[in-house]
Amino acid sequence: MEVQVPLIWHCSPQSTNLSLCRCTHLPLGSLSSPQTGTVLNSWSAVWVVLSEDGLDYYKKKTDRSPKGMIPLKGATLISPCQDFNKRMLVFKITTEKKQDHFFQASYVEERELWVKDIKRTLSCLKDGKRFARKSTRRSIRLPETVNLAELYALMKDQDDGVKELKLEQDNRIFNHCFSGVTVVEWLISKGKARNRPEALMLAAGLLNEGFLQPADDLSKEGAEGGEQTTFLDQTKALYYFADSGFFCEGYSSDEDVLLKDEFRGNIIKQGCLLKQGHRRKNWKVRKFILRDDPAYMHYYDPAKGDDPLGSVHLRGAVVTAVEYVPDAKKYDVDGNLFEIITADEIHYFLQAATAEERKEWIKAIQTVSKSGK
Repeated sequence: MEVQVPLIWHCSPQSTNLSLCRCTHLPLGSLSSPQTGTVLNSWSAVWVVLSEDGLDYYKKKTDRSPKGMIPLKGATLISPCQDFNKRMLVFKITTEKKQDHFFQASYVEERELWVKDIKRTLSCLKDGKRFARKSTRRSIRLPETVNLAELYALMKDQDDGVKELKLEQDNRIFNHCFSGVTVVEWLISKGKARNRPEALMLAAGLLNEGFLQPADDLSKEGAEGGEQTTFLDQTKALYYFADSGFFCEGYSSDEDVLLKDEFRGNIIKQGCLLKQGHRRKNWKVRKFILRDDPAYMHYYDPAKGDDPLGSVHLRGAVVTAVEYVPDAKKYDVDGNLFEIITADEIHYFLQAATAEERKEWIKAIQTVSKSGK
């Protein structure tokens, strides 16, 4: 497996492969059908893996088997794709059997990276060669028999996995995390590695593929300090599971209070938007504050106090303009809609006052979701 990243995927309604169409029955955002009589187009966030001859897609990164595979031999690629003029950053793959598949990236650079590698794959298949992009697995000499997704699932086992702890270090409290030493010793004790060098190789693979994340400054320096990701076998190097409830608290030097890590980022943008409720599906005015590093957007009742009603974690999120909102009444929607899809596949539908305001919010959120942790 060469390239792995979450994308939004759409299967053409003209497709005769029903198993692929079923993968879109949990819509992240529906669009009007381009032809009368066909089923509604639907979009789903999927984890996509580019191999040497096709695209495998998974519902979640930790899934052991793909939901389906798109063969690339004889396929064509169009980018940018203008078939959906209300959605940006879309590219289209048409298979040899004339089945269309649409993908939407989170930002321009991500789309261009995908397009570049898929074009190279198509060229190699046409010339009878193998596409050999340098991969994490090869760079750290990880055996092909190792299944990192399976190993990650074992590490997260509540009874026999790596225990998530609340650790205090350098006047900060790290919640739902563990040390590098803990990971290494767990791998050895469970027979996943024969010695510490082998355990470090596996841990580096988990870190490089995004299953594990660095929590503190020391582990971040190891992960970002060189050409190759380094996992630190140290008690002071802290890590956390990618889909855990990790957050950091720190003692303020000015006030004797705890500040949650998600409020420590710089305010990038703030203002009022209409937000659709998750239960009743009604729309209410909410004040939103967008912060970076970490990437969070908190929303408040503008008529009440300063305590937020909720927050949206934006790391790895996808945001796009939409013209249709499921379960919304026509008279409740005045246009200028946009949708945020988090890494946990939670949908947020928002409505700006003007088209320009919507454009500004989308651009700001895309920037934060790309750069913020």
